[in-house]
Formats: sequence, C-alpha cells, structure tokens
Amino acid sequence: MTRWLTERRLLNPSRAGVSSPERAVVELLTDYRERLADACTTLQRDLRAVEDVTRLLPPPRLHGHDTVPVEFFTDRDQLRKRVDEFHPLTRHELLAMRTTFPEPEVLEESLVTDLRLLARGAACRLLVSASALRRPGAARYVESVAEAGAEVRVATSVPLYLLIIDRELTVMWAGLGSDRDRGDVALHGSLIAACFVQVFEHSWAAASPHTPGPSADRAQTARDYTPREREVLALLATGAKDESIARRLGISERTLRRLMTQLVEKLGVESRFAAGVRAARLGLVD
Repeated sequence: MTRWLTERRLLNPSRAGVSSPERAVVELLTDYRERLADACTTLQRDLRAVEDVTRLLPPPRLHGHDTVPVEFFTDRDQLRKRVDEFHPLTRHELLAMRTTFPEPEVLEESLVTDLRLLARGAACRLLVSASALRRPGAARYVESVAEAGAEVRVATSVPLYLLIIDRELTVMWAGLGSDRDRGDVALHGSLIAACFVQVFEHSWAAASPHTPGPSADRAQTARDYTPREREVLALLATGAKDESIARRLGISERTLRRLMTQLVEKLGVESRFAAGVRAARLGLVD
C-alpha cells in the first residue's frame, strides 16, 4: 500500500500519513473500477469463445437412453387438427382424461371422429371430472360414446387433460393452474406413454362408473317428433331468427321459446346450434 501511495504522490513528505485521504479513496476506487472493467471484458470474450466452440459440437447423444420427440401447440385449433390426424391411426386403444370439454359445436365434431374410432373396434376408456359433465353438450357426448362401446367413469376431479393413443402417443395440457395459454404437448414414445398410463390407471381405479341420466331415453327417431316440432327444426336449420320462425308458424315468440326449450331437452342437447346438428343427424331436416 505504501508503494501504491508513493507512486501516486499521496504520502506526506515525512511519510507519516496520507496527504489527502479523500483523493486516496478516489484513486483507489478508480483503480479497482478499471481492473473490474478489464476483467469483465476478458470474461465476455472468453464466453463468446466458448459459445463459438459449442456451436461446432454435434448434438449430445444419451447412450442407453431413449429420446422423446415432442410437438408443442399454442393454438388449440391446431392441436385438434393434429389429434384428428392421429385418430385414424389408432389401432387398439384410446385412453382419455377430461378436465373439461370444448364448446358444443366443437364437441359435436369430436363425437363424429370418436364414434368412427369405436366403430373400427378400438377400445376406449374415458375418465371425466364431475364438473366437466356439467359443460354444455358434455352429457350427450359421454352417453353417445358409452352407447357405442366406450367405458366411461366419473371422478370428483381428475389431475390433468390427457390423451394416450395405442400407448405410443401422449397428448397433454402443458398449462399450470388455470393458465390455459401455456399450450399443449404431444409426446411420442412408448416409455413416456407407459408413465402416463400409470397416472391414468390410478385415477381410473378411484373413479365410479358413469350412470346414464334420463337423457338416455330421449327421442331418437323422426317418429318421436310432431310435424310442428319438425317444422321448427327445419326453419332453425336455415338460420332463421325467432321472430321470423314465430311469424311463419303463426305463434308468439314466447310460445316459440317454450317450444324450443322443449325441443332442446327432447334432443338431449344444450343449445340451439347443437339442436340443429342433432336434428340433421336424426334425419329430421332435409
């Protein structure tokens, strides 16, 4: 330190003390600041060199371990399209865990795909949460796949949205909590699928078999509908508004709304749109 002070002429002539303590502190801090700046410059240069070398290396290979190809989806519509591509490839088994259901019109499209899968002879087990069953159109979807041969169980809650196809492909929601914007992932590989099969089986064992509600006995053929009801459904299928339909039938809008409520219940659906889809499937409208 004495040498450092001497070089900067900060000692008294008698070397008995510092001539200017304030200047000594400033000089000391300035010196250390310059040293730190030089060290940071050297460190940044070394880090860039490491990154340059790393980019030249081949991708790491984990000998003795399987890698898992992953697809990530931030758009739910893109995920549905991808799942629709997977469905025709399902040969043996589909395991599904539902924490919720999409809107009725989307659910109707899914029902068509799932019924085709069941018609091909693939086994299907569906585990749904009690709250999911209260979603519009959910009860009809569940009862339809159950009638087609799917096994359905209901739990108070289920841990996650999950889809396992032939124990080879796992599709799951990647979100946390209620954040549904985190996206979904599709994991390819039998080992990772086997892990999630264990999750499914554990939840399945704790769930109760689904008991069809009164909707299972709802009208299913054209003979179960009056000419007036079929006329309402036909007009509804054209996209006509309530005022126009009521005027065409010569009834009040209040009477029409009551009739529509009865039709929605009779068809076993939750909305006007779903009623039109169901009516078309039953051949009630041309």
